[in-house]
Amino acid sequence: MTRIALVALVVDDYDEAIRFYTEVLGFRLAEDAPRPDGSRWVVVEPVGSVRGAALLLARARGEAQRSRIGDQTGGRVGFFLHTDDFARDHARMAAAGVTFLEEPRHEPYGSVAVFQDLYGNRWDLLQPAAP
Repeated sequence: MTRIALVALVVDDYDEAIRFYTEVLGFRLAEDAPRPDGSRWVVVEPVGSVRGAALLLARARGEAQRSRIGDQTGGRVGFFLHTDDFARDHARMAAAGVTFLEEPRHEPYGSVAVFQDLYGNRWDLLQPAAP
Protein backbone atom coordinates (compact mmCIF):
# COMPACT_ATOMS: atom_id res chain seq x y z
CA MET A 1 0.00 0.00 0.00
CA THR A 2 1.19 3.52 -0.76
CA ARG A 3 -0.29 6.88 0.14
CA ILE A 4 0.62 10.54 0.15
CA ALA A 5 1.62 11.26 3.74
CA LEU A 6 2.91 14.86 3.67
CA VAL A 7 2.71 17.87 1.42
CA ALA A 8 5.31 20.59 2.00
CA LEU A 9 3.96 24.11 2.37
CA VAL A 10 6.59 26.86 2.24
CA VAL A 11 6.04 29.36 5.05
CA ASP A 12 7.74 32.51 6.27
CA ASP A 13 7.77 31.69 9.98
CA TYR A 14 7.15 28.41 11.82
CA ASP A 15 5.36 29.81 14.85
CA GLU A 16 3.15 32.15 12.82
CA ALA A 17 2.13 29.25 10.56
CA ILE A 18 1.54 26.90 13.51
CA ARG A 19 -0.74 29.50 15.13
CA PHE A 20 -2.77 29.94 11.93
CA TYR A 21 -3.20 26.26 11.20
CA THR A 22 -3.97 25.26 14.80
CA GLU A 23 -5.86 28.26 16.18
CA VAL A 24 -7.63 29.51 13.06
CA LEU A 25 -8.15 26.38 10.93
CA GLY A 26 -8.40 24.02 13.89
CA PHE A 27 -5.63 21.62 12.88
CA ARG A 28 -3.53 19.85 15.48
CA LEU A 29 0.22 20.11 15.79
CA ALA A 30 1.38 16.55 15.13
CA GLU A 31 5.12 17.15 15.31
CA ASP A 32 7.55 19.98 15.99
CA ALA A 33 11.14 18.79 16.21
CA PRO A 34 14.40 20.71 15.83
CA ARG A 35 16.71 19.66 13.01
CA PRO A 36 20.53 19.74 13.16
CA ASP A 37 20.67 22.52 10.54
CA GLY A 38 18.59 24.90 12.70
CA SER A 39 15.34 24.26 10.86
CA ARG A 40 12.37 22.43 12.37
CA TRP A 41 10.28 19.46 11.28
CA VAL A 42 6.76 20.84 11.76
CA VAL A 43 3.71 18.78 10.81
CA VAL A 44 0.08 19.89 11.19
CA GLU A 45 -3.02 17.90 10.31
CA PRO A 46 -6.78 18.30 10.53
CA VAL A 47 -8.24 17.11 13.82
CA GLY A 48 -9.91 13.74 13.33
CA SER A 49 -7.91 12.97 10.21
CA VAL A 50 -7.48 9.24 9.76
CA ARG A 51 -4.41 8.33 7.73
CA GLY A 52 -4.89 11.42 5.61
CA ALA A 53 -2.22 13.68 4.21
CA ALA A 54 -0.72 16.22 6.58
CA LEU A 55 1.17 19.45 5.95
CA LEU A 56 4.89 19.82 6.50
CA LEU A 57 5.40 23.50 7.28
CA ALA A 58 8.76 24.27 5.72
CA ARG A 59 10.36 27.65 6.42
CA ALA A 60 11.65 29.22 3.23
CA ARG A 61 15.40 29.31 2.66
CA GLY A 62 16.74 31.82 0.22
CA GLU A 63 15.02 34.21 -2.12
CA ALA A 64 13.80 31.57 -4.60
CA GLN A 65 11.79 29.81 -1.89
CA ARG A 66 10.63 33.06 -0.27
CA SER A 67 9.25 34.19 -3.64
CA ARG A 68 6.96 31.14 -3.67
CA ILE A 69 5.34 31.79 -0.30
CA GLY A 70 1.62 32.21 -0.86
CA ASP A 71 1.77 31.32 -4.55
CA GLN A 72 2.98 27.75 -4.71
CA THR A 73 0.36 26.85 -7.32
CA GLY A 74 0.40 29.91 -9.55
CA GLY A 75 -2.84 31.35 -8.15
CA ARG A 76 -4.85 28.13 -8.48
CA VAL A 77 -6.53 26.35 -5.61
CA GLY A 78 -3.84 23.97 -4.51
CA PHE A 79 -5.19 22.56 -1.26
CA PHE A 80 -8.50 20.90 -0.47
CA LEU A 81 -9.91 20.67 3.05
CA HIS A 82 -12.81 18.22 3.21
CA THR A 83 -15.44 18.56 5.92
CA ASP A 84 -18.44 16.56 7.03
CA ASP A 85 -20.34 19.76 7.93
CA PHE A 86 -19.74 22.63 5.53
CA ALA A 87 -22.01 25.18 7.26
CA ARG A 88 -20.43 24.56 10.68
CA ASP A 89 -16.84 24.80 9.47
CA HIS A 90 -17.48 27.75 7.14
CA ALA A 91 -19.08 29.71 10.00
CA ARG A 92 -16.31 28.78 12.47
CA MET A 93 -13.56 29.71 10.02
CA ALA A 94 -15.20 33.00 9.03
CA ALA A 95 -15.60 33.91 12.71
CA ALA A 96 -11.90 33.13 13.23
CA GLY A 97 -10.97 35.63 10.51
CA VAL A 98 -10.36 33.35 7.53
CA THR A 99 -10.60 35.26 4.25
CA PHE A 100 -13.11 33.62 1.91
CA LEU A 101 -12.77 34.72 -1.70
CA GLU A 102 -16.33 33.80 -2.65
CA GLU A 103 -19.71 33.01 -1.21
CA PRO A 104 -20.43 29.32 -0.62
CA ARG A 105 -21.48 27.42 -3.74
CA HIS A 106 -23.50 24.24 -3.96
CA GLU A 107 -22.29 22.22 -6.91
CA PRO A 108 -23.19 18.69 -8.05
CA TYR A 109 -19.96 17.47 -6.42
CA GLY A 110 -20.65 19.23 -3.09
CA SER A 111 -20.67 22.47 -1.12
CA VAL A 112 -17.54 24.56 -1.60
CA ALA A 113 -15.96 27.95 -0.93
CA VAL A 114 -12.44 29.14 -1.74
CA PHE A 115 -10.42 30.66 1.09
CA GLN A 116 -6.88 31.91 1.60
CA ASP A 117 -4.41 30.83 4.24
CA LEU A 118 -2.33 33.44 6.05
CA TYR A 119 0.11 33.68 3.13
CA GLY A 120 -2.45 33.80 0.32
CA ASN A 121 -2.43 30.17 -0.81
CA ARG A 122 -5.86 29.21 -2.10
CA TRP A 123 -7.81 26.38 -0.53
CA ASP A 124 -11.21 24.80 -1.11
CA LEU A 125 -13.34 24.11 1.93
CA LEU A 126 -15.39 21.24 0.53
CA GLN A 127 -18.13 18.97 1.74
CA PRO A 128 -18.39 16.32 -0.96
CA ALA A 129 -21.90 15.41 -2.09
CA ALA A 130 -23.24 12.15 -0.73
CA PRO A 131 -22.72 9.27 -3.15
